[in-house]
Amino acid sequence: MPGTTIVVTSFYICPTNKKKVVLVGSSINERDQMLFISTDEGSSFQRQPIAFTPDTLVFHPKEEDKLLAYCKEGRLFASTDLGRKWTLLQERVTKDRVFWSVSGVDVDPDLVHMEMQDSSGGYLYVTCLIQNCSDKMVTAQFLGKIDYNSLLVQDDYIFVKVTTGNRTKHYVSYRRNEFVQMRFPKYALPKDVQIVSTDENQVFLALQEWYQSDTYNLYQSDPQGVYYSIVLENVRSTKQPEENVLIDILEVRGIKGVFLANQKIDGKVMTLITYNKGRDWEPLAPPTTDMNGKPISCKAPDCHLHLHLRWADNPYVSGTVHTKDSAPGLIMGAGNLGSKLVEYKEEMYITSDCGKTWRQVFEEEHHILYLDHGGVIVAIKDTSIPLKILKFSIDEGRTWTVHNFTSTSVFVDGLLSEPGDETLVMTVFGHISYRSDWELVKVDFRQSFPHQCTESDYDSWQLTDLQGEKCIMGQERSFRKRKDTAFCIKGKSYTSALTVKPCQCTEKDFTCDYGFERSHTEGDRCFADFWHDPDSPPEDCHLRQTYESTTGYRKVISNACEGGLNKQQSAKQHSCPLLPPRGLRVGIKGQMLAVAPGDDITFIVHQEQGDTSSTKYQVDLGDGVRAIYQNLTVTDEPIQHRYENPGVYKVTVKAENMAGHDEATMYIQVTAPLQEVHLEVVPIAGRNNEVNLTAIVLPTEANLTVLYWWIGDNLQPTLTLENSLLTRFPETGEISVTVQASNGRSMVQDTSTVQVYDNFQVIPLSFSRNLDHFNPNIPEWREDIGHVVTNILAKVTGVPQESLVTVVKPGLPTAADLYVLPLDSKPAKKSMFVDKIVQTINHSSSVYLCDSSSGYHGAADGPGVWALAVIFLISIIATGSFILFKFKRKLPGNRNVYAQMHNEKEQEMTSPVNHSEDTQHIIQGNHSGVVLSINSRDLHSYLTS
Repeated sequence: MPGTTIVVTSFYICPTNKKKVVLVGSSINERDQMLFISTDEGSSFQRQPIAFTPDTLVFHPKEEDKLLAYCKEGRLFASTDLGRKWTLLQERVTKDRVFWSVSGVDVDPDLVHMEMQDSSGGYLYVTCLIQNCSDKMVTAQFLGKIDYNSLLVQDDYIFVKVTTGNRTKHYVSYRRNEFVQMRFPKYALPKDVQIVSTDENQVFLALQEWYQSDTYNLYQSDPQGVYYSIVLENVRSTKQPEENVLIDILEVRGIKGVFLANQKIDGKVMTLITYNKGRDWEPLAPPTTDMNGKPISCKAPDCHLHLHLRWADNPYVSGTVHTKDSAPGLIMGAGNLGSKLVEYKEEMYITSDCGKTWRQVFEEEHHILYLDHGGVIVAIKDTSIPLKILKFSIDEGRTWTVHNFTSTSVFVDGLLSEPGDETLVMTVFGHISYRSDWELVKVDFRQSFPHQCTESDYDSWQLTDLQGEKCIMGQERSFRKRKDTAFCIKGKSYTSALTVKPCQCTEKDFTCDYGFERSHTEGDRCFADFWHDPDSPPEDCHLRQTYESTTGYRKVISNACEGGLNKQQSAKQHSCPLLPPRGLRVGIKGQMLAVAPGDDITFIVHQEQGDTSSTKYQVDLGDGVRAIYQNLTVTDEPIQHRYENPGVYKVTVKAENMAGHDEATMYIQVTAPLQEVHLEVVPIAGRNNEVNLTAIVLPTEANLTVLYWWIGDNLQPTLTLENSLLTRFPETGEISVTVQASNGRSMVQDTSTVQVYDNFQVIPLSFSRNLDHFNPNIPEWREDIGHVVTNILAKVTGVPQESLVTVVKPGLPTAADLYVLPLDSKPAKKSMFVDKIVQTINHSSSVYLCDSSSGYHGAADGPGVWALAVIFLISIIATGSFILFKFKRKLPGNRNVYAQMHNEKEQEMTSPVNHSEDTQHIIQGNHSGVVLSINSRDLHSYLTS
């Protein structure tokens, strides 16, 4: 696009065809995001507008025109024409957890593996085709939810993890078979797992165990990726921003089985190398001279070469160690000599024989690029200042030539080579200044070589380890290399491998099997761990099948030795016995034990040990539904059920065969969500007196509700299964009481306040039985009636309303307590004030004190020396009865409220002539009392005050 300045936010190069480049950004005068697509190494671009802002682009590993685009908000798009048209695949997808199909493993090349969030907030592993990835067409590949950011699809393997409580289980699927739990040593208890390598039918991973903080242990698996044995302890790790973890281990490309690792012990970091996939590790031998040819005093075992094994943040620079598949044996890295790795020292060292001998080449770190199968090594200093020179070597780093690649110094952003390992053309890209456009400088080394290499231009070298051993991974291998004096191009037809000769197997070709560890003090023998029984049959051992008991050794995977020693030869063949079922468990898909009526439930049965094919399983779902299954734990038909009614159901599974039986039980709560909880508590309490707290939970049929009681400022609640709690308040003042009710599916809360006093009085009140017919027994009604009585007493007696509190009690018959409170803060005056109020009530024209030995008592001081019985008789007119309820209705006409007290003399009282027969019946007899008459307007004002 001549004449157009592109503001680039990110760019991507097709891994299979580097001529295809996609830039993300915009033209300088445009705000909308654009893709700028090039099919000629960036010489020209086609502008393509897009309706979203991509955060990541992912090229298909085989089909170069297919792209996936991930947006920050979780949306995933797909394109089949190099970004010209896009289709929304899914939303709520996890970043960096999207994978194209793997050739040779997945059937359809258009399949996409992804981790996505479901409607409940959990995460699932699903797949779909890019042609149709709607919610209905998405297929869940793992039964149940997985941990966030845990999906990994790599070669033959798929990994997920599931955390329940404080335990995390890791699962693997080999070649898209069913997921199986990964088996680590029993007490490894992993905190984190990082996959290092999955090639050659084996998983190489780093596992951080429960006692580790900045190190990991390395483990290797069997071909299925299920059983793991330790190969190296305490490999250094570094936590990066965004919780990324870097493990100091590097797979050396070009020669299989070679790894570098930095081991950290007692704060000291050392670099180790293995040539047989972790079977043996050794420190790197130091060079004999420095870069100027002068002898070095560094001698083993006190001094070795140590390398930084960091990855580069920029994918277009090499990082601290550089290897390449097409340049076997060539390793170049930054590090130092000494007894340990030093962070600030980054001298450059090179080896051309896969780590046996090393040479120093630079005193500072450089970015490295291999051209023509390593025939040309390009180095540019890793620095923050602008550069105009590069260095290159055509003799594996023995000599270096300085080249001015530009006349103007450039801040180097990265190095690129043309497609193909044979290329001799590279590009340096960067900026002249921080605000300038990109500068791309192409460097062509083809003119430096006059002709194509012939066979006479090559020598051979044989791979050996640090001890000079030629048989590595069961083979003697020799490789072709160009002579130092040959100035020729290796070209496209070059192959590095020369000869391969199998070796006879020796002890070094075997490693410890699962459940065994090597004892270096007893001749490198493998001993069984204390928790492992090597003769026990495997979990999937069925009757009439055979199994082989392990000798404690297994051949290193990909080791090609033949004949000779066979450490597995003494393994014995056994017939699978009929084992009784053991470790039977029953659970629910999704791990929920509290469900709603009508929910569809899938029960899962798991059996840790014992034969399953000959075992009968009796299932009782607790609501009358029973069934019998054969081979239940491996059946493809799960147990599905639906409970219609609330309740607690006991689910039982009994497994039985001729050798024994086992039983598993679980309890499932079927309950609707809680709607409300109301806290019933007296508003007045005496210090250190026993107080009853009651919670009314709706719906009333809610089962197994747990109640949490918070009293005052105490952050530790009291838990009960009962809806009441007896407690005491040790301090006076205002105390807050909160109750939460939970049934596993929901939680509701209510709060009340209690005033705690040292001195107050309580007068019990009772009401006419007629009132019981209109008592709905709900908190609002009781609160309203309490207000009415308090207002009446305050009005009639002249006692301040703030000194009276009437609390109507729950239940029938309707009853209440009248609390008489002090107003003055001084204790002596409090007592005098309470007595004065009681005397006022006694001498009121509406209240008569009769029996001094009846029911009055002091709440704080125990039983009183005198008592007061107050009976409120609320008259009900048969033809127009009224209801005191939550809804405050006005009542037409006059109604009479009667307060009546018993008198020892039982004087006869004559009722008013205008009352109905019901009213007359209530007040007939030998009684002494007075009638308090209020009209409907007064009653309404009491109810609403």
